[in-house]
Amino acid sequence: MKHPYHPLQNGMENDPEVAFSINQRDTESTENNCKMPNGNGIEPKRMRYPFCVVWTPIPFLTWLFPFIGHMGIATSQGIIRDFAGPYYVSENDMAFGRPTKYWILESSQVKPGTWDTSVHEASEEYKSRMHNLFCDNCHSHVAMALNLMKYKESTSWNMIKLCFLMLIHGKYVGFGGFLKTWLPAVIFYGTLITLIVVFS
Repeated sequence: MKHPYHPLQNGMENDPEVAFSINQRDTESTENNCKMPNGNGIEPKRMRYPFCVVWTPIPFLTWLFPFIGHMGIATSQGIIRDFAGPYYVSENDMAFGRPTKYWILESSQVKPGTWDTSVHEASEEYKSRMHNLFCDNCHSHVAMALNLMKYKESTSWNMIKLCFLMLIHGKYVGFGGFLKTWLPAVIFYGTLITLIVVFS
């Protein structure tokens, strides 16, 4: 993806000093991420989730069905890509806010160099698609990325499978992430049950 402020993509690629400086900076950035205390470079404050599938609630829908939400997939550098609406895939700006859960995938389960390429290809494909809540949605975008990279040697990833696995393997981004995920549903169903009991 072309970045307007990247010197190597704006006519300076032939300058060896610039190329060395950029490559050294990128390498150092990756090494620093690997040396994070948690060992995987995840930085919620910066919204960096390398090699992760991320999830956040959808207002009203998640309140009714807490296991349903909005999903995205991050690059090796932790940049989140999500199918945010018709013909649009966002970059590190999830459609319904910051992630509340993340599922760490195993980068060793794909061939070297295919992770970012697959995320990019899936994102480019979904930039040409109409968003459909039930058939072709954010989960489908993530599934395509995983199928393209043949994660765990599989090409059968789909939105139902991802929804189920996120429910099992997803980790909350702190206590705040847990509250944002479950509190609205608890309030809604608590109120509904109370009204049923009172007026029955």
